[in-house]
Amino acid sequence: MHVTADRDVCVGAGLCALTAPGTFDQDDDGLVTVLEPDPEAADQPAAREAGNLCPSGAVRIAEQPPVA
Repeated sequence: MHVTADRDVCVGAGLCALTAPGTFDQDDDGLVTVLEPDPEAADQPAAREAGNLCPSGAVRIAEQPPVA
């Protein structure tokens, strides 16, 4: 799994940071910050839920990491 977030789309609702605090945080402006772009297996369900809950669609979850 690979997690990204579009800070230009983020509205600062904070559901990502509340749902998956090991993966997401908010900066001083309240915008999403990805702490762990490749969450461990134990953190993946919460990260997936955070992506589903994001009201602006800023959080993106890809099941496969990007190809380098």
